[in-house]
Amino acid sequence: SAIYELSCEAYKHLGKTSNYYWIDPDGSGTLGPLKVYCNMTEDKVWTTVYHDLQMQTFVGGNSPEKLSVLQLNYSATMDQISAITSSAEYCEQFISYSCKMSRLLNTPEGNPFTWWVGKANEKHYYWGGSGPGIQKCACGIERNCTDPKYYCNCDADYKQWRKDSGMLSYKEHLPVSQVVVGDLDRAGSEAKVSVGPVRCQGDRNYWNAASFVTSSSYLHFSTFQGETSADISFYFKTSASDGVFLENLGNTDFIKLELKSATEVSFSFDVGNGPVEIVVRSPNPLNDDQWHRVNAERNVKQASLQVDQLPPEVRKAPTEGHTRLELYSQLYVGAAGGQRGFLGCIRSLRMNGVTLDLEERAKVTPGVKPGCSGHCTSYGMYCANGGKCVEKYNGYSCDCSKTAYDGPFCIKDVGAFFEEGMWLRYNFHSPGTSVKDLVSRTLLSSADPEITAPDLGLNKEELSFSFSTTKSPCVLLYVSSYTPDFMAVLVNPTGNLQIRYNLGGTKEPYNIDIDHRNMANGQPHTVNVTRNGRDIVLQLDHYPPTSYSLPATSDIQFNSPKALFLGKVIEIGKIDQDIYKYNTPGFTGCLSRVQFNQIAPLKAALRPTNASSHVHIQGELVESNCGASPLTIPPMSAATDPWHLDSASADFPYNGQAIGDGVNRNSAIIGGVIAVVIFTILCTLVFLIRYMFRHKGTYHTNEAKGAESAESADAAIMNNDPNFTETIDESKKEWLI
Repeated sequence: SAIYELSCEAYKHLGKTSNYYWIDPDGSGTLGPLKVYCNMTEDKVWTTVYHDLQMQTFVGGNSPEKLSVLQLNYSATMDQISAITSSAEYCEQFISYSCKMSRLLNTPEGNPFTWWVGKANEKHYYWGGSGPGIQKCACGIERNCTDPKYYCNCDADYKQWRKDSGMLSYKEHLPVSQVVVGDLDRAGSEAKVSVGPVRCQGDRNYWNAASFVTSSSYLHFSTFQGETSADISFYFKTSASDGVFLENLGNTDFIKLELKSATEVSFSFDVGNGPVEIVVRSPNPLNDDQWHRVNAERNVKQASLQVDQLPPEVRKAPTEGHTRLELYSQLYVGAAGGQRGFLGCIRSLRMNGVTLDLEERAKVTPGVKPGCSGHCTSYGMYCANGGKCVEKYNGYSCDCSKTAYDGPFCIKDVGAFFEEGMWLRYNFHSPGTSVKDLVSRTLLSSADPEITAPDLGLNKEELSFSFSTTKSPCVLLYVSSYTPDFMAVLVNPTGNLQIRYNLGGTKEPYNIDIDHRNMANGQPHTVNVTRNGRDIVLQLDHYPPTSYSLPATSDIQFNSPKALFLGKVIEIGKIDQDIYKYNTPGFTGCLSRVQFNQIAPLKAALRPTNASSHVHIQGELVESNCGASPLTIPPMSAATDPWHLDSASADFPYNGQAIGDGVNRNSAIIGGVIAVVIFTILCTLVFLIRYMFRHKGTYHTNEAKGAESAESADAAIMNNDPNFTETIDESKKEWLI
């Protein structure tokens, strides 16, 4: 049975974080498992396979050979990588050629001096940022090569270092297995070659699904070729109590998987020794409209059936007798031969390592619909911190818009660093709406029937945020109103936290003091305050929650809330004396994941949302996670990782992880000094030139670069071909680095 998941996508939906994982792209097929890096930080998962060619590999220096061949050895076989690229939605591989008197593609007309070899040992004469059949580099497509006569920077044959680089993204040609470099046989010809790892995104097989709408509907495929070994796996989801998943018949031989009852899955077959049936019984019903996984295997020695994580049922084959499964009919998925078919969804159906395209077949079959809804019933729990699970045709996503978090599962903190004197104000009503509309719309969650809008007050609030600071006293957060009512969270001069409520009815504001802990210690702290009428519950960091109660005379209505302040209070009218004192010089430090009822003011400031018009910022807000989010598991150390790449080059356009470990400190200092000297000389030159030409008018022409690049026929082809949608963007990125 499979010990490894089939893809990074599968690990993500087990709630795993970015790391190295073993995946087995064809189940128990011939390929075997391979180790890849799964990056789960975006909506779609990236799978990365590394090779051993150093970045900036040097070739040339007057070598006698005509051609220099660079071989790339991957941490996986070509067949394994093909299994990943074929099921992916998009793949890319960075390639770069730095040259000094060494031409690359020999444009515009000549035969290329350098080429790369891809899948199936084919030679390719296009370069990163370009596409099949276009003998140009990225600069030729964008029309910004250093010499416009050529379509690659290197083809101009300069004596200075030049570079052509970009993404190869035609996935049918990947991965790069060799780079063959020519044009090195002249004195002074040199080149450096860099090739990034193969990165693929998305998994078309994992979500490939069909919904069976009637118990007589079925899909048919060509006969299953499983004579000596069969390995079948799929996910199903149903509310029906029985039905046939799939069946394939021979003269007397057959193979069949079915849901026998709400708690039983059966795997039966006959190879000529009489029918054999293996049944797995589940302690919980399987018709609960959640996804369940089935894995059935049969070979000459034994047969097994596993459902979810339940113990597999195994049956040894008889020592004598027939071993070959001889089938003739078509393979039926769903109702076969008048039996009651399966009602519900089947997805990711793999037979001997090949995923059957249920989705395509369902498009042309009555009674069966492509895709499947209801993924949220199984995976909605991964949307954290109040994120809402949203059904998608193939999968689901988490909507974090009503939360103070970000990222695919709403677990990434959104925070910012405040410098002294900075502040942020969030107005509860946007300019131009009446107060009444506003409060009823934003602060009062419509899901709460107890709160009514006419009196424009809050009987309850929920506030949560994280902060870190080393300076006290300061104002962390303050909620003002159109009346004397306010609420504040402060750090007092001794570094202790204070929560202050003034709702009227008492002479002095009501204070909750946390005396015994210094909160201005530079560590991240989490604060949660919930008030419901008179009752206040405060939770600090991981300590148990404590309860407080407003004095009996206190009003319990927070009247006419107006604005929320972070870092400092700038409000007209009378202000509390202590808060006035704490206001200068203001808060310095980090605030993150701030949420007040339905409002996330920092997120509104840092992410363009429909609430951004409510925000006013004084100073420069710098995004930071404030060290408040849980640390993800670091990738394995170089020592234990057999496929570790030495990252001593800044030629990676990926996640910015490869900023040289190996960079020598002295060389960095020398580089810095040289940069300063050059900068000074340039400034002097600019000053002199401006002085000399100040009477001659300006020489600038502000032509739009984009207008011209789109006129190129190649750019037009690539813009219209879906395979190239990302190529041009990627190549542009490369120049910005």
